[in-house]
Amino acid sequence: MLRQRGTPKSARHKTRERSGIKLSPRPDGLTHGERLRIEIADQILSGELTPGTPLDEVTLAERYNVSRTPVREALRELAAAGLAVHRPHRGAVVASVTEERLLEMFQVMADLESLCAGYAAEHITPAERQHIVDIHTDAKELVRTGDLEGYTQANDTFHNFIYTCSHNGFLAETAIAVRRRVAPFRRAQFRTLGRLAVSHQEHERVIQAILRGDKEAAAREMRTHLGSVHHSYQVFSENPRASAAAETAQDDA
Repeated sequence: MLRQRGTPKSARHKTRERSGIKLSPRPDGLTHGERLRIEIADQILSGELTPGTPLDEVTLAERYNVSRTPVREALRELAAAGLAVHRPHRGAVVASVTEERLLEMFQVMADLESLCAGYAAEHITPAERQHIVDIHTDAKELVRTGDLEGYTQANDTFHNFIYTCSHNGFLAETAIAVRRRVAPFRRAQFRTLGRLAVSHQEHERVIQAILRGDKEAAAREMRTHLGSVHHSYQVFSENPRASAAAETAQDDA
């Protein structure tokens, strides 16, 4: 279920060479475009790529040893997330994301996910109740070992399954669409020291409310969780270098 782990950080670094960067193999079924989007997004949010930096298709394709098709896919996703801006006849550049825009995105995400959690409390089936507990139990081991990539995937699985448990297809589709736009910022939150454990504890409170069938509490706990996610990203964005050090500490734990 959630036993697969992301590529170790040391291995990721070994794939980077001055003559070109080869995307590391990932056992998560992601396309080259999705992997490239994550790689570039991480560099933007960490400050390696600053606002205004050109994102040239040919240069990126050569750098990552891929065709231009996944590069275009990645740039579309980055633009949708507000991390890149397409300029007519001049290509894309790294965008400057305002705090106001980011706040708007997280507010909508919190509204949608709180609805999903509330509906899940009303409509979750017996089989789904056991499955969500299993997802949460598996994630606990990833927290214990400090597996950043593994927990990031498990976190996606957790939230996506709550969308499913809402048993409202349109709501789930809408939440997934918005989540894709907020995804780079949500990934970055886990680079702050201790965030994995706090996230898992917040998930626990959401799950308990859902299992009790308490719609209001489930929605409230999920909204609180998304507020915490936003805050953790803010902490990361204010000092990405310190957060990178925290990530190293988690990897070495």
